[in-house]
Amino acid sequence: MELKPLITLLAIVNPLAIVPFFIHYTQGFSEAQRRRTVLIASFSSFAVIAACALLGLQILDFFGISLASFQVGGGMLLLNSALSMLNAQPAEARTTQDEVDDANARTSIAVVPLTIPLLTGPASMSTVVIYADQARTLLQHAALVGYGVVIGLATAICFTLAVPIERALGKTGINVMTRIMGLILAAISVEVMAAGLIKIFPVLAG
Repeated sequence: MELKPLITLLAIVNPLAIVPFFIHYTQGFSEAQRRRTVLIASFSSFAVIAACALLGLQILDFFGISLASFQVGGGMLLLNSALSMLNAQPAEARTTQDEVDDANARTSIAVVPLTIPLLTGPASMSTVVIYADQARTLLQHAALVGYGVVIGLATAICFTLAVPIERALGKTGINVMTRIMGLILAAISVEVMAAGLIKIFPVLAG
């Protein structure tokens, strides 16, 4: 498989943009608690992507949803995420103040809200399902699951080095990188929607 799925997922998940959230949620944590949070969040990110890659299409079949319709809907989610990133907001960040307060009261916040929805939300899930349909061989499906491993490793690295990263890049540096990834994601989202629309309305192919 080409690297476009990996680039798309890295742009959506963008663990760099979630570093400030990680620092906020883990204030007061011991070193052992912080390491445990990093480990669980990284593995959970991989697990979500792997599950979507292996079971996403079967779930669509179960609910009788066509892939073309899913591509259009998924493309719209990607475009919405891209617009958020162009405004220097994390692609998947959709937490309310109540959720923030609830998260602060928990022993572990690695799965919710760090993994879902901040790292892997609807946009990243729909992206994996769309690319899973394009996989034609077992090796290609394995590659898609492997991209989940890369996302998990990227998450682990960014969260482990959260304080040095925030100190080195600063808020401005993180915002600039988020906007650049948002621009790339906007272009990809248009391609995804166009492919779905052509399947639904073949006349658009010319």
